[in-house]
Amino acid sequence: MDEALDLLRFTNKAAAKPVAKAIESAAANAEESYGLSRGDLYIAQIIADGGPTLKRGRPGARGRFKPILKRSTHITVVLEEIEG
Repeated sequence: MDEALDLLRFTNKAAAKPVAKAIESAAANAEESYGLSRGDLYIAQIIADGGPTLKRGRPGARGRFKPILKRSTHITVVLEEIEG
């Protein structure tokens, strides 16, 4: 898990920071809720699903309506404990 966070820290993409934040939050939740050690966790699955879309618009030429869709995403991180 620490290797994934290091890779995300030096990745030059807009989504790297929110994904890293979701992973750190999942690790903190596992430590607090289940008493697991951070070193014993690994990332089993990450899913990015579509979230709610805000439908906005702008006026266009000739009195028309130009829609703007402001999309959002739900990020799901599944951590599991290393066995052995």
